[in-house]
Amino acid sequence: MNSKSRLSLLVVQILIISLVTALFGRLFFLQVASGAKYQDAALSIQSRDVITPAIRGIIVDGSGVALASNKVGLAITIDRIVVDELDDKGFALMQRLANLLQLEYADIYQNTRLCGELPAGQKAGCWQGSRYQPIPITKSADPNTAIQIVERADLFPGVTAKPVAIRAYPSFFDVNAAHLLGYVGPLTENDLLSTNEKQYFRSESIGKSGLEIQYDSYLRGVPGIRTVIVDRKESITKESQNKASIDGDHLVTSLDVRLQAATEKALKDAVLRGRANGYKSDSGAAVVMDVRTGRILAMASYPTYDPNSWEKGLTVQQAKDLFSEKKSVPALNRAIQGLFAPASTFKVISVVAADKAGYDLNATYNCPSQVEVGTRTFRNFDSKNQGRMNVNTAIAVSCDTIWYQIAFDEWLRDGGLKPKSNPNDYFFKAAEAFKLTDRVGIDLPAESASRIADREYKKSWYEQNKDFYCNYKERAKKDQQSAFLIQLAAENCVDGDKVRAGDAVNFSIGQGDTVLTPLKLTQTYAAIANGGTIWQALVAKAIVKTDGTVVERFTPQKLGKLDVKPSTIKFLQSGLRQVVVRGTAAGVFSGFPVEISGKTGTGEVFGRNPDGSAKDDTSWFASYAPTNNPRYAVTMMIGQGGFGASTSGVGVRSIYSTLFGVSGGRVVADKAIFPEGKPPEQLPKISLVIKKKGEVE
Repeated sequence: MNSKSRLSLLVVQILIISLVTALFGRLFFLQVASGAKYQDAALSIQSRDVITPAIRGIIVDGSGVALASNKVGLAITIDRIVVDELDDKGFALMQRLANLLQLEYADIYQNTRLCGELPAGQKAGCWQGSRYQPIPITKSADPNTAIQIVERADLFPGVTAKPVAIRAYPSFFDVNAAHLLGYVGPLTENDLLSTNEKQYFRSESIGKSGLEIQYDSYLRGVPGIRTVIVDRKESITKESQNKASIDGDHLVTSLDVRLQAATEKALKDAVLRGRANGYKSDSGAAVVMDVRTGRILAMASYPTYDPNSWEKGLTVQQAKDLFSEKKSVPALNRAIQGLFAPASTFKVISVVAADKAGYDLNATYNCPSQVEVGTRTFRNFDSKNQGRMNVNTAIAVSCDTIWYQIAFDEWLRDGGLKPKSNPNDYFFKAAEAFKLTDRVGIDLPAESASRIADREYKKSWYEQNKDFYCNYKERAKKDQQSAFLIQLAAENCVDGDKVRAGDAVNFSIGQGDTVLTPLKLTQTYAAIANGGTIWQALVAKAIVKTDGTVVERFTPQKLGKLDVKPSTIKFLQSGLRQVVVRGTAAGVFSGFPVEISGKTGTGEVFGRNPDGSAKDDTSWFASYAPTNNPRYAVTMMIGQGGFGASTSGVGVRSIYSTLFGVSGGRVVADKAIFPEGKPPEQLPKISLVIKKKGEVE
């Protein structure tokens, strides 16, 4: 390499070294020498969002009566920016507040801590919002107490009192409707993780159950956002945006507050009647549906709870009681979530099965006191021998043994324990015709799917339980080691995946592993009443603005048609009327001025209560009216309530009395819930409702 080349290479090397040295020098200057300066600049322009929740939309019945509204409360709030600058960080201040408001210091401290300030597992009651907005300690302060705080600002720095909107459930006509309406609560970490909504803010309250959560996106509105710029000392230097909140829209439902009140009262009275008759009678549900549209006019579940309790604040014990089996789980909406053996109300399915199997519905059949099925004896209700009768009469008097014989014969024809490759399965297919395993599709969360104990179910059940039953003596508790249960476990281990003879006969009368929700049974009887249309159940009618603008209308959908001959539907209608005229419900509806059609059910329940007592029968009455021009379907179920007629039947009669305006054994048209014979279709004027009821605007 010559001298000229060496010189060029040296120049390049010097240039590269100079550039690298300059680069590292600049990095050192920015990150070390001037780091504090730039860090201070960054801290001086941090932004904070202050969220103002929107006024939540109200929920009204079909006539405009408020079911869920907002009322003005007096909130005592703490300004963390001010309090944190006190020498003791607000200890003495919060102690004075605790004494004045009769609260616990620990609760005030916890409620004013940001969730990020507390260790994991100790965040209960923490503040989900920002320290730049007032943090409420209570929303129901006494005005005299609030005045003391405002007038003694020297003792209560950073503490203010201001009016706030509180979610309220007015309970007009003593309506509870807790399971329908749901409740509102603070946004939690779980809510943030489980939702795809991008506009949620931590300081908001959102719907937690019922209609409140189902239509939360409409009711909640749009929160106001005030963005402030703060310096490193957390002092506000300027405001970058200030968007006002937008009030939520309002929900109009198909419910009627008077009918809802009557349904709740009738349900509670039925539960108490069951207890008076010597039954455990611990729970119940009732549903009123428009058979021509599927709209829900009233729905109740018992026991219930106070929907206002969440705004008041639940104690630990109250929260436990909501889900306590000893308290009959008040949080459970039995109308849509409870699953119960439908008992004899299910015989409408068996009529369809018998017809499809070729049995003459007008012929006569024996109704003996009992039927031998293999090694077991299946008895008629009350073990009565009722002689020969046609199917119409069998529905009316609720004969069981006719269905035992038909179901057993068809089971044998399908191959028994060694079924044909393509069995007829008339009873299972009849249940499919009514779409019993499909959800009703109601606009309420967590609806349970009813269960039909067909061949697919048996296979699935066996896969899940085979190990338990094949090792029953080792797995079962001592109090479950009776001779009968041990024998049953042995049978389940061997052929639990097959439909046995006992399964078939139990299926025909709505017993065994087949369970329905009260709402599903109501939908079924509504389809019989209207000639075969299966309607989706729906509570909401429309979302509207205060000025009356309709945001969205909700219309029930036709989910299908019964795969049943019109002549068979007419036969069912005739039989259900005979139940009330000369059958098991004749005594209950004697002298009633409106023609009712329906079916009683008394379901046997296996198992024991928490106190160790054997469970009582489930009481059912499913119906529709008026018989010749059906408009309404009404179903009531009383858990452990005993006989269908004497417990649920009486409750249903009470609901019809209010619905049709029955008084003194006659119809008083002016007292009818819907004098024109149908629920109103026109939407109420929400602006008038708000003005009249005095809700927060």
